[in-house]
Amino acid sequence: MTNTSDDGSTTLERLSAEECHMLLPTVPIGRIVFTENALPAIQPVSFVLNGPDIVFRTRRGSKLVAAAHQAIVAFEVDDYDPDLRTGWSVVLVGRASVVHDENELTHLRSLPLEPWATGDRPHFVKVEPNMIHGRRLRRTSPEPPVEAVRPADLTR
Repeated sequence: MTNTSDDGSTTLERLSAEECHMLLPTVPIGRIVFTENALPAIQPVSFVLNGPDIVFRTRRGSKLVAAAHQAIVAFEVDDYDPDLRTGWSVVLVGRASVVHDENELTHLRSLPLEPWATGDRPHFVKVEPNMIHGRRLRRTSPEPPVEAVRPADLTR
């Protein structure tokens, strides 16, 4: 599905599952959406892909560890160019779990996953996707010419 803006300069396109999977690893930070005290909560995390699964690390006692016990969560990544007014967003929904299997932990420790926050992050959480969808905002008209700004113009 494609929606065109009123002035015809941008379109909003639905992304295929394949396009979504290709975009996921192109950004280092995503947002995990989970339930905390029966309310929605969102937290940014650094992540990597392990096959189709999202993997991130968290600290002992983290609300993410408590929330990840077979919970259904959403994971979102995006990118946006404010100058061109283009971008994309991908949302994945799946079951989160804390990894306890030693063989799997050995493998996950070998992945290039650097936690965003400092400190000890011994727990690995994985999200196994059930659904994935995304959208892209794309320019459909040429970029308007940028007028040169002279220093005198800045003082007006």
